[in-house]
Order: sequence, then structure tokens, then C-alpha cells
Amino acid sequence: MKPHGWIILDKPLELGSTQAVGAVKRNLREAGLLGKGKDKTKVGHGGTLDPLATGVLPIAIGEATKLCGRMLDASKIYEFTIAFGSETETLDAEGGVSETSDHLPTLAEVNSILPQFTGPIEQIPPKYSALKIDGKRAYDLARAGEAVEMKMREVAIYALSISSPLEGEDSDAYEQSELAKLGEGERGSVQPNPSPTRLGQQAAKSPFPLPQGERMDSVTLVANVSKGTYIRSLARDIARALGTVGHVSMLRRTKAGPFTLKHAISLDKLNEIGKGADIKDYLLPLEAGLDDIPAFDLTPDQARLLRQGQVLDEQELIGNPPNDGLFLATEDGSPVALAELVVGTVKVVRGFNF
Repeated sequence: MKPHGWIILDKPLELGSTQAVGAVKRNLREAGLLGKGKDKTKVGHGGTLDPLATGVLPIAIGEATKLCGRMLDASKIYEFTIAFGSETETLDAEGGVSETSDHLPTLAEVNSILPQFTGPIEQIPPKYSALKIDGKRAYDLARAGEAVEMKMREVAIYALSISSPLEGEDSDAYEQSELAKLGEGERGSVQPNPSPTRLGQQAAKSPFPLPQGERMDSVTLVANVSKGTYIRSLARDIARALGTVGHVSMLRRTKAGPFTLKHAISLDKLNEIGKGADIKDYLLPLEAGLDDIPAFDLTPDQARLLRQGQVLDEQELIGNPPNDGLFLATEDGSPVALAELVVGTVKVVRGFNF
């Protein structure tokens, strides 16, 4: 039986997102699950991670690939370190140094600046990015030595704070932190800006003494951000607002949409699938990527009509139908379609073929 669902990979350093997809395909092939020709199982990822970044990389298999677009639009949480004193061409540790500064900020200064970068903000993406300019990737133009002019874009930073994990906790603990709570709520909404006082209180709760007045050569932050946000640009702009320059020296994604590090497996675990391990031990169901919308069970006749692409009348639905908007249409708990209820009519957005 063809697999359908999500493998959440804890992507290691130096592995590209496309390479990660290739690793999943290789293991499916070795396990006899990839198929051939028209029966070949589709595999795709739900949001690029740079080779120098680690963490949560959702990889969709089979019918779940139809939800990759939603995953790209989902909010994400990152832990990242800004190294002060040098800015690089790529805004991370890979590029050559383009600007330096002797000024180093204090923790108190970092605390005071963070509210300026919370909420809707404008940022200029890195010139070393996959964005297209006149049909060409920006990083290709930059590497060729051509002048690259990146346009300002608006993004949303739902929450931003200094990272101070409790002793013995791993990065997944951020899911339970006040930061993660600040980022929850309606999709697309911007959470209230945390005040400087509140940020200071968060820092004060750290089990480690925080030298508020001591100069720091780096700081690690946690950010809950909207789609399209470039952490490298955020780090650059925070450093400049502090009167210095900086670049990202560490970047780890701890959450992408509904998926967190607790769902993620290592590359070694992934390779066990190709050696005969049951993929069910590592595969999350398709509907795991839709936990932010309600599910509604249809009758067999209604499910058949939706599979045929026909429209349903809300009055035909048995029970308490969902409110207007997207919902997961199911039959006996099995996904039928991503559907939308608008003005009393149910239409298919994406149908699933199992």
C-alpha cells in the first residue's frame, strides 16, 4: 500500500532541503514503497531550510504533498544566534565579512530593542536568497557579481525574546514557553507587542545570571514569525539598530505549522526505513498537517459527490456543520478533501485520492 502522510525530519547541518527529499525517496525506494511511473509516490517538503540551518523540516509523502502550499504559508518558530561585530555577504557564517564594528551591545540594550521588531515590520531580504529577480535567482546573480537590488517586504513577527532555556531542557521546551503562547491565536493575526518591561521580566526568570550591563559578542533569540520572514535579515537589522553589525551564526527551526521537534526524527532514524523498519513508526497521518481547521464527517453519498468534484448544500450535512471557511471533509474518519463552506455551499479545495 502506498504511504500517505508526513515525515518530520530534524534536518542536520549542511544537508539541503532538496537533498532531504532525496533521502526520503531513497529510503522509500529501498523499502519498495516508492513505486514507478504513474504509480510513483510523490515526495515534497513544506518549507526550505538553508544548509546551515537545522531543525524541523516537514516532508510530505503521497497525498500529503497537496498540502505543501499550506505548510509554506504556516507560521514558524526559530532559535537563532546573532554574532555581533561582523556582517557577512550572505548574512550568515558562510559568506565573507563585508563590514565590521568594534561596538558590542549589552543584554539590556538588546531587551530594549526587541519590541521594535515585534508585530508587522518591513525587511529587505538577503541578496543571497532564492527570490527571483527578472526570472533569475537572487543568489545566482549575487554569485555572478551582478548588482542585486532587493525590494522591501512586509512580514509579521508574532513574538520575539531572548532565549534562556531552563537547565536540562532541550529546544522543544520552547513550545511550552510564554513565547510560543504569544504566537498562538488566529492565523494571520499579529499578536500584541511585548513591552520592554515584560521582556526584562522574562530575562530575569532565567536560571542563569544575565549580565544586563556586560558587553556581549553574541545573543540567542527565539522568534515566532510569519511566512516570508528572513531570519538573516532580522538578525542584520537588530544588530544595526543596536549600533553595530552582525550575522547569524546558528539557526534552528523548532516549529513549522503544527509540527515541532517532538515529531522530528534524525537522519539515522530515516535510514532505518530503507533497512526494513515499518514506515508507520515514523509517518504522521495526512490530517496532522491540518490540525488548525475543524474536521467534519460526511455520509458515504456525500463523500462520493465530493470526490467527483460536485458541490454540497450545507443543509444536506447531518449534525452540526463547521462555520464558514476551510474544513477537513472525512468519511469514517478518513480524509476525503480539504473543503470550504461559503454561504451555505461546500466546495472542494483539494481532493485526496487514497
